[in-house]
Amino acid sequence: MLLLGHRGSRCDRSVRENTFGAFDLALEHGCDGFEFDVRLSSDGVPVVCHDAKFKGLSISRTAASRLQELPTLEAALQRYCSRAFLDIELKVSGIERHLLRLLSTHPPKKGFVVSSFLPRVLLELRSLDTAVPLALICENTRQLQRWRDLPIEIVIAHQSLVTRSLSRDVHEAGKSLWAWTVNRASTMARLAEWGVDGIISDRTNVLSQVYRKTTLEPRSTLQARPTTF
Repeated sequence: MLLLGHRGSRCDRSVRENTFGAFDLALEHGCDGFEFDVRLSSDGVPVVCHDAKFKGLSISRTAASRLQELPTLEAALQRYCSRAFLDIELKVSGIERHLLRLLSTHPPKKGFVVSSFLPRVLLELRSLDTAVPLALICENTRQLQRWRDLPIEIVIAHQSLVTRSLSRDVHEAGKSLWAWTVNRASTMARLAEWGVDGIISDRTNVLSQVYRKTTLEPRSTLQARPTTF
């Protein structure tokens, strides 16, 4: 099972999410990698931030020179391309060509996926590059209904949407199923039993502890399916 930190790691309030400190913490806790969010500044620089605004500044209307506290996508790829599995979530459209160019310069050696809530982003990426691995993120049943129709390899479903039958259906379609944001140890263990291929968690310290425990169980019980690209 792939273990990923959500926005790096969010278990230590002294470490701001979506920063190198949060990314390093997820890796220190034993995760395979982490998820992080990307937006586009007004002058076309992809920067790492979850929200549309940072310290009162609208990212889409602000030049990158005024957002220097935010990591750039290029800096994140350069720092972690050989150290971590990367789940690169595109929060807005317009980043697709920038991302593909940067991936060709800094190819992630431990694997990656480009994920989004936005079907148009996934379709644009597929039209530009048929090889890049894609994932649809879903937080409600309406979004989840799209997974069969999109050119994706992975379904990233909110934990409340994950069921045994969804796991079966996704795997029978030849795709992988990840769950987010999973912070309870009991839920982590249950999802592992249901054959979920990846878990994204704020509590990266708990995630790695639970995984070490579940690896002691027979593999046939876990029904684990490793995700590789």
